[in-house]
Amino acid sequence: MDLFLFTTDAAWGRDVVAAGAAGLVVDWERRGKLRRQAGEGTQINSDTPADLSRLREATPGRLLCRINGLGPWTAGEVAEAVDRGADELLLPMVRSADEVDRALDVVAGRIPLGILVETQDAVDRVGELARRPLARIYVGLNDLRIDRRSTELFRPLVDGTVDDVRAQVSMPFGVGGLTLPGHGFPLPGDLLAAELVRVGAQFTFLRRAFTADMAGRDPFVEVPRLLAGLDELRRADAERAVALREAFAAAVAGLPVAQVAQPA
Repeated sequence: MDLFLFTTDAAWGRDVVAAGAAGLVVDWERRGKLRRQAGEGTQINSDTPADLSRLREATPGRLLCRINGLGPWTAGEVAEAVDRGADELLLPMVRSADEVDRALDVVAGRIPLGILVETQDAVDRVGELARRPLARIYVGLNDLRIDRRSTELFRPLVDGTVDDVRAQVSMPFGVGGLTLPGHGFPLPGDLLAAELVRVGAQFTFLRRAFTADMAGRDPFVEVPRLLAGLDELRRADAERAVALREAFAAAVAGLPVAQVAQPA
């Protein structure tokens, strides 16, 4: 499973990639995000074009840039990301195939484009979206929960939503996010890792929980340990896989509402 770290710290990002992560993510998405996620306790980044340039200089790892949702600004953001060395773009808050087609027209083959499925409209149309020439598709649980007006962050992983999306996606598929083995809140990270393996996720993100849990730790020890744990989960026999799935579903069902809405 490829791991992509959200960061603007060039030295930290360089070491995490050198330790085994697939790449880094620079996050330019903020148009309308504060309003959409008001009161949700989610992370809204303030990454800049200069951050992208610094990270490009720091590492040969794959460098993804999450731009804003489609709008009059998209052409400028795409051009800036390409000029500064991004390897791939991520388009958030997709709702329609027409939206993806227009973004692909703007990109014009200069760089691969992936999308984030984080609205119910995108879930409902994922088969159509997945027929586009996309680099990857990622299910964003926080924004999907908000779009559904739900309090249950992990519900799409137990109600069949993620399984249904995964079944229609042939390009690299991702969901959720990971932190170190033995950590994770409000859900044990080991159970979430097992669920990502079960659904066949080919990539996921390392975000603020991972960065916080890594304080004082060596990425050249911890990143290989995280990857080894994922490999072990992939080799689990059927009985253990079923037990892990049941434990995950039970953990999700047992989360208090006050915790369920918190980000992974």
